Amino acid sequence: MQHRWLEVGEGATIDTALRGCAEFSPPPGELRVGIWGRVRPLDTALRERDRIEVYRPLTVDPKEARRLRYAKRGERIVSRHRPKHAGG
Repeated sequence: MQHRWLEVGEGATIDTALRGCAEFSPPPGELRVGIWGRVRPLDTALRERDRIEVYRPLTVDPKEARRLRYAKRGERIVSRHRPKHAGG
């Protein structure tokens, strides 16, 4: 995760802010962005102190990644939502 502070003019949009950041290169494919955790279109006008977030696609399914981590450790996966079987 990288953070950058940008100063943009009044009436700037997400698109103009991202274009103004020299270090930002958009990932291939459709670009998903948001402000403070909510997905927004690129033409959304910015307000002072807005935090623009760029969302990239997941490379690994989170559930599969968890299974692989536990398999590597040799531990049993126990869900917090379902109690262990007591036997019987």
